[in-house]
Amino acid sequence: MARAIPLILLAFGYLVGTCSAQSSKAEPNKQPASTKGLRVFYASHSLMWYVPEPLGKMAEARGIKDHKLMGLQRLGASRTIQHWNLPDDKNEAKKALKKGEVDVFIMSPISFPDEGVENYVKLGLEHHPDMRFIVQLSWGGGDIDNQDFPTGAFDNVDKEKTSDQLKTLNERNIKAGEAQAADINKKYGHGKTIVALVPSTQAMMALRTKIVDKEWPGLTKQGELFVDAVHPSAPMEALNSYMHFAVLYGQSPVGLPMPAMLKNAKREAWDDKFNRSLQELAWGIVTKYPNSLVTAANVTEK
Repeated sequence: MARAIPLILLAFGYLVGTCSAQSSKAEPNKQPASTKGLRVFYASHSLMWYVPEPLGKMAEARGIKDHKLMGLQRLGASRTIQHWNLPDDKNEAKKALKKGEVDVFIMSPISFPDEGVENYVKLGLEHHPDMRFIVQLSWGGGDIDNQDFPTGAFDNVDKEKTSDQLKTLNERNIKAGEAQAADINKKYGHGKTIVALVPSTQAMMALRTKIVDKEWPGLTKQGELFVDAVHPSAPMEALNSYMHFAVLYGQSPVGLPMPAMLKNAKREAWDDKFNRSLQELAWGIVTKYPNSLVTAANVTEK
């Protein structure tokens, strides 16, 4: 049986209104920060499946009660439609949604539109009418626009791009993701915004631009943010985890303890100041991005 969620407890999109993406004149729904834990399920590829564990620790550190990870369905290099198309006996995501015990379902498509996103939204709402959804805008493997992935992704990977090159990196896929979110909100939201976006690729571009401009102590090359042509190293993992925390709970990550991935990296320059800078960058990007549905006015940093 679906659990009712009070208005103030969802960290995004539960205020009556119209999503900004549906109209250039409309303002997005904005949501007060939540201190009540949410039941969360992830259907993810490898650019997001490291998020649930540190996010749970962030919620605990911030005093959020009863945050619960209901499941993590992992498929490498997956589109959300691939998760949807898993056989029913192996599709833990479908099983969880049919029980009506998931408050927030989080997905990480590669390219947009992704039919699986809409399929999971429809299924989730059938069993939990107040359910909400988060979609990560992932960066492109091999530094290409995910609209083209995987074509040419690994032919000539260059992680040391110029500021101008970074400005348009993954631009077409971002627009396609925003368009699909707007369409889903219009079709299924009934005046509410039910899909929020995590601007992960924009955060990656912002951090890399600061490295280019020599404005990020502790990182001298963009390539330090990656362990290969696709996957993030500890700083990018931490940054993306902070972004997810901010979008899920509408709270600033500034002031949270250093996560294990940064501690375990054992880099002297990746200290508490470095960690706080990642937190501030994450909060700044999330609160300036309308489709995250988070506003800095909702919370006082700790």
